[in-house]
Amino acid sequence: MDELPGGYWDPNGRLHRAFELAALNGRDEEYLAAAVGKQPATLVTEVLSRRVRRIGDISPVSPEVARQLLVADRNYLLLRLRQVTFGDRVRANLFCPWPDCGSHVSVDFSIADLPVERARHCAPLHTMTLTCEQDGPPIDVTFRLPNGADQEEVSALLASNEAAALTVLLSRCITRIGAHESPDEARIAALPAMARSEIEQRMEELAPKVSQSMDITCAECGRPFTAPIDIQRFFFGELRTDDDMLYREVHYLAYHYHWGEDEIMQLTRDKRQKYIEVLADAIEVLNSGA
Repeated sequence: MDELPGGYWDPNGRLHRAFELAALNGRDEEYLAAAVGKQPATLVTEVLSRRVRRIGDISPVSPEVARQLLVADRNYLLLRLRQVTFGDRVRANLFCPWPDCGSHVSVDFSIADLPVERARHCAPLHTMTLTCEQDGPPIDVTFRLPNGADQEEVSALLASNEAAALTVLLSRCITRIGAHESPDEARIAALPAMARSEIEQRMEELAPKVSQSMDITCAECGRPFTAPIDIQRFFFGELRTDDDMLYREVHYLAYHYHWGEDEIMQLTRDKRQKYIEVLADAIEVLNSGA
């Protein structure tokens, strides 16, 4: 049974890591087709709450639970959803980034081979002592790791003001600075740059990680480069379909098999298309009189 690289801490202080998934189906495609303009972080929350059957003893998985999952856990679940829906192999087309090349590069990789680093120290809260140079005695800082709710909150701001988005993120995650409980944005913004950097670095060290880059060698020029993998954009870009095409597929299967809409919409895309291929072959045979 698969486990989250981090895990979900429930209100009673219990850690839940094992999970079960259900493959994405036509209803999920229909939802995504209608969700144009929604922030990716919000879509992740909705998709996970629809398709994650269980996390530990928690079932069903509500949108609120999905929001409280660590960022790496959410990305890990998206990758596993892609596996159970479309398979493990991924084929993509890129361009070599070297200015004097720019050749087309075909990439074929396994999701299972993407590096995953599990959390080394699981806890709902972490405390560190700032070591950067400062006046007065050492200061302890207590924080939690960023989650989906934080992503939803800062995603719009991140595109226009990265520094402000980071301040909002830290103000949401830091629960105490010295004697100050629940410090506000003004207190976070007043921290020395070195102190903020030290906190960010410690968060990065403690957080589980799912690789979001891949080392590739251009077949044309022979030079290596690192290609970023935006897991959310990759996932939704591959899954999103035109609702007109989806309904045409439903109509085609309903017309020939006399199935109801709900039966067909419960099928995954791959299974729908396999039935469509079988039908197309059968119709071709009938038309040829063979």
